[in-house]
Amino acid sequence: MRFHYQSHYHQPLKGEAIAGLFLLLFPVLLPCLFTPFTYASPSTFSEWNVIKPRHLSLLRSALEGKSSNGEQSDLWTPLADQGWRPCLESVNTPSALPQNSEGYLQVFLDGGLNQQRMGICDAVAVAKILNATLVIPYLEVNPVWQDSSSFMDIYDVDHFINVLKDDVSIVKELPDEFSWSTREYYATAIRATRIKRAPVHASANWYLENVLPVLQSYGIAAISPFSHRLSFDNLPSEIQQLRCKVNFKALVFVPHIRALGDAIVHRLRYPPGETEALSSDYLRVTTDQNDKQRPQKFVVLHLRFDKDMAAHSACDFGGGKAEKLALAKYRQTIWGGRVLNSQFTDEELRSQGRCPLTPEEIGLLLAALGFDNSTRLYLASHKVYGGEARISTLREVFPLMENKKSLASSEERARIKGKASLLAAVDYYVGMHSDIFVSASPGNMHNALVGHRTFENMKTIRPNMALLGQLFLDKNITWLEFRQAVAEGHQNRQGQLKLRKPKQSIYTYPAPDCMCRA
Repeated sequence: MRFHYQSHYHQPLKGEAIAGLFLLLFPVLLPCLFTPFTYASPSTFSEWNVIKPRHLSLLRSALEGKSSNGEQSDLWTPLADQGWRPCLESVNTPSALPQNSEGYLQVFLDGGLNQQRMGICDAVAVAKILNATLVIPYLEVNPVWQDSSSFMDIYDVDHFINVLKDDVSIVKELPDEFSWSTREYYATAIRATRIKRAPVHASANWYLENVLPVLQSYGIAAISPFSHRLSFDNLPSEIQQLRCKVNFKALVFVPHIRALGDAIVHRLRYPPGETEALSSDYLRVTTDQNDKQRPQKFVVLHLRFDKDMAAHSACDFGGGKAEKLALAKYRQTIWGGRVLNSQFTDEELRSQGRCPLTPEEIGLLLAALGFDNSTRLYLASHKVYGGEARISTLREVFPLMENKKSLASSEERARIKGKASLLAAVDYYVGMHSDIFVSASPGNMHNALVGHRTFENMKTIRPNMALLGQLFLDKNITWLEFRQAVAEGHQNRQGQLKLRKPKQSIYTYPAPDCMCRA
């Protein structure tokens, strides 16, 4: 099967951008012509209705503007050496494991890819604390994403076990004598071997006092739920560094995810010509073409703007009364209406930086920082609330925007189709190979990649949510004022290393626990 890659490898003209803006705004300027197609009552609201731009004056300026070469060169300059380097010495020195394990440790992890990733790291650390043999963690099916992918579907399990062989004993499955210890077994009744009430951010002593006796009595202990169940503070340095070793060294995606990720990165760096077709053989090496073409730089944008986040934020996203009622109904259905943000006004939420950035707003942020319409942008996201109607404004500002579908054929994507964890794994891999990473709002993917790229000293833009919320509330702000405020507010938010503070996650802030001064 072959498909034609729709290359954008040309310099968009200013006239094209303005024409695009006109097409985007035509339904807004002449709504009477579009009423039959866009009107929706509160009970029949569609997520794909025409979305009116909320910051029209800024959008016009962003489309008309052009960044200077000086700005562009500064943007793409890699981070300078910050005087810190990865430091995992205490777990890199091989040492014999204790001859006798206390028993088998099982953990059951909920959440999405990155929440489960952090849980895996914690599971290895707890197994070390308890001198237990870790069974490859069981990944629960997320009720939102409905992905049943197992650990072995996502990660290279042999690599995982081999990297950690001197630290913790790990097995792929339980021996026959413990084969009864399954998820179904624990779901049907209270079991003595299940630890059900592990506190959030529990101490090492809690595990020694509450889990070790179960291991010693039964030879096995199963902890469920387990997410966020180990403290970030008051742990030995070897345990902290072991968590980082798991996260940054042991957890490697399975070969087919890495291969697809490499293909996507290659096509971003070396975009094919207008008439070229790419076959499903994405492992094909094209060195002759590479020799003739300079590699392009690209930004990965993680656009976390799904329906869950939109509803849970309780913010107003410009969809009118119908959208507000639809999201309120969704909040009631999913959370019984118990959403903390619901007690605040939209203005209060935005001024506190508690509203996720819309595609339009993240586009304006990037434009204000100096990225222009020649910027190659890879969109890492699952489902965007509002669909293409919501993304269209961002695409107008950045016409060279790509995603998995535009860069890989359906045949290439067959093994990850409909599997949220595998789709997220590809985005994570591409994000770790980009020149710049930026996330539209905080979340597990944001936290995981910020930490990993900090560990590797890679450029990462962290939006100043409170500042942006206040700027977008000012309907009289000029483009010049907006750009100046954004530039000043993000000078120290582009990958500069920040030391972890008490209670902060070691997976987001790996220094100083897992990094040393050079």
